[in-house]
Amino acid sequence: MTKGNNKEPRTDSAEYVKRKAFFDQLITVYGRKPVLEILQDESLQIYRVHLADSNRDGGIIDQIKQQAAARNIEVCFHSRPALSRILRNSKQDQGAACDIHCPGYQPYEQALQKTMNGAIIALDGVTNPQNLGMIIRSVTASPAHGLLLPSKGTADISPLVIKASAGTLFKGNILRCDSLLAALKDFQSRGYALCTLSSHQSTPITEFAPTGPVVFVLGNESEGVSKEIMALSDHRVGIPMANGVESLNVAVTAALIAFRL
Repeated sequence: MTKGNNKEPRTDSAEYVKRKAFFDQLITVYGRKPVLEILQDESLQIYRVHLADSNRDGGIIDQIKQQAAARNIEVCFHSRPALSRILRNSKQDQGAACDIHCPGYQPYEQALQKTMNGAIIALDGVTNPQNLGMIIRSVTASPAHGLLLPSKGTADISPLVIKASAGTLFKGNILRCDSLLAALKDFQSRGYALCTLSSHQSTPITEFAPTGPVVFVLGNESEGVSKEIMALSDHRVGIPMANGVESLNVAVTAALIAFRL
């Protein structure tokens, strides 16, 4: 006789859920100078420092070790291949990385379980690191709640993004998703209106007055919002242009939208 699968559904302990939530909020930054600068900023909560065991002593590596020791931060040593696997970046890590705990950096599903005040800005295929950093800075400074950021098809969080964000990357609300299309459908099911930017048959941003929560999607620097997401949108909003100008840089557009909404 074959025994059936009568296992009870797994129930995670409160401690496990708490630890998972903590690790979900870690941003790992690589590069010797970025790591040292982050360690010198005492307003940031550093979980761990990672160093390649092949690093030569002296210079900035010694400064990293000293800063970590002064702040009582654990330093983990790895072989070069192991560190590359952790960071998924073997060309630019420079043998140094650190994990920063950022309470606003979380899976979007966690954010949907809470009350969010302000609009959500979502990015569809924004691949330029400087644009991403400037968008993060604008959204963090604005009345918008935060940024919905897919893990694929968008610029990676890198030292260039951190620099362009002027450090605001660690302070704002960044909601992660694997599939932007699936995440937007979830937001719609929770009562959010989905708005996309369009120059055709669109409502001028100065006249757009949403009556409920809104997710505003900004598209790729050259191709705009994808057809699948455009088809899903509830509203199309446009920014009136003068003097024959066709469009604005996506980072400038994000700032206008974030502060307007």
